[in-house]
Amino acid sequence: MKQKNLKEEVHRFRRISYITTVAVFFLILVGGIVRSTGAGMGCPDWPKCFGSWIPPTSVDQLPENYAEIYLEKRADKNERFVSLLNVLGFPTLARQIEEDESILSHEPFNATKTWIEYVNRLIGVAIGLLIILTFVQSIRLRKLDYKITLLSLLALIAVVFQGWLGSIVVSTNLLQWMISLHMIVALLLVCLLLYIYFRSGTLVSASKGENPVISLGERKWIRAWLGIGMLLMFVQIVLGTQVREHIDVIAAEFGYQNRGLWISKLGTTFYIHRSFSLILIGLHIYLFYRMSLSELGKGGLMNRFKWLIGLMITVVISGVVMAYLSIPAFVQPLHLLLGSLIIGFQYYIWLELGVAKYHSEENVLV
Repeated sequence: MKQKNLKEEVHRFRRISYITTVAVFFLILVGGIVRSTGAGMGCPDWPKCFGSWIPPTSVDQLPENYAEIYLEKRADKNERFVSLLNVLGFPTLARQIEEDESILSHEPFNATKTWIEYVNRLIGVAIGLLIILTFVQSIRLRKLDYKITLLSLLALIAVVFQGWLGSIVVSTNLLQWMISLHMIVALLLVCLLLYIYFRSGTLVSASKGENPVISLGERKWIRAWLGIGMLLMFVQIVLGTQVREHIDVIAAEFGYQNRGLWISKLGTTFYIHRSFSLILIGLHIYLFYRMSLSELGKGGLMNRFKWLIGLMITVVISGVVMAYLSIPAFVQPLHLLLGSLIIGFQYYIWLELGVAKYHSEENVLV
């Protein structure tokens, strides 16, 4: 294939991988909406919804014993999951699932919640198709960089695994640690897709000129601390999922009413999560200052760091709004999305700071 055609293939691949990454962020937002509306069990089975590809709009469309039917299906799936946990060496988790009676509790049919969850699943299917397309397109680049093809295949495997996790989240009645694991895998998938997008960009020589010249020591220092900031942000998101888990329990106890009382019932984790955000902002403002004093203070990389600081400030504001304005439902998914975007920006800037010669000169397209 001629170099011009190869360059077009690279740009086409990058457009597809970019759209796929944005779509995953959108799915995280939709997942937040599902949780904030309490619609996670809107469909008691998976991948179908009440045994159909088109969910019902009225309880009259369901058999009278529909609750027993789907409870039995969930129980069977949970038994298989418990067996898997025992095989993998997690007997304590397996025992917790076996002994947790709330896992098989029944939630009455609610058409609104059913369709919210169903739309969430449709978007998940669309993203699965986009990742398949990303992998197919990556095959064309295998001679330039076979690792991009392997990483795209890994992304496809990851999204299949994520779909399976989603089915377990449903069968275990939104078991809290399963929801957290589901979220963490989504963030890892985002980082993998961002790396694929970034690495494909290094195949085009023009993309290698974005980073200004700077001393190697300064670049390594900033990159190392940004890496620490990224790890701390992952910790912050895990803390946030734990706070979210507590809120879910409290919300259920209050019947999803009296939102103004929920914050007062939260424990120490909430206050650690709240204070931790100030440490993160302080660290990144200092890194921003150090970058502004160097050659890194010019160009697109610095602009992306400005976006990162803006996202951090915005996520703190959204947290304050939730804490002092009775946790408005529309702010919860936005707060989750902002945290995910922060991870994405951190990781991409970290990659840019460590840009190196990934490919031999003959494999870089002019």
